[in-house]
Amino acid sequence: MSSKPTVLIVDDERAITDLHARWLEDSYEVRKAYSGSEALESVDESVDIVLLDRRMPDLSGQEVLEKIRERDIDCRVAMVTAVEPDFDILELGFDTYINKPVSDPEQLHDIVESLETRSTYDEQVQRLLSLASKKATIESKKDSTELGDNEEYDDLKSELSSLRERLADTATDLDDDDLRAEFHGRNTAGSKLVNGTDATNGDG
Repeated sequence: MSSKPTVLIVDDERAITDLHARWLEDSYEVRKAYSGSEALESVDESVDIVLLDRRMPDLSGQEVLEKIRERDIDCRVAMVTAVEPDFDILELGFDTYINKPVSDPEQLHDIVESLETRSTYDEQVQRLLSLASKKATIESKKDSTELGDNEEYDDLKSELSSLRERLADTATDLDDDDLRAEFHGRNTAGSKLVNGTDATNGDG
């Protein structure tokens, strides 16, 4: 049995799915799904990380994500999509939101490695990083007036602040740029992934 983490790549654009699989197959056990229904057939407790397209014709990435969480499968999920984020993402149970295209193998490996590291943390730390990702993503797309008028955004900020206070001592003991950036304001490769800096338009 392989000791490599298992990554499930889900995208209805076969060329993207196959390309990302080739980029990762030397370092990870890779599964591929070309639709939401195939994703639900492929995901189980052995899957560690899911790279999930949001817009697919049969089941959307949002529906797939909801089913994964309903099944209590303990995996990290990155939404990898060209869908522009709106306030609705604040209710979704993903770990990070990545804008297409993922342009090179190194970028994809950085995404997966960041999620792999998160899997080693406890539930509270994972929740903090997920909230931080949502906050950074929505702040990159909305102006201050829109943010100030949104109740869900206010709730997210309150929960994130509370988590930061509870976990401040823990953060100094964890060697991870994503996490330490939350407490020390560092600009890191991980925080760039959280912000989805490679935003572009596309079909997925």
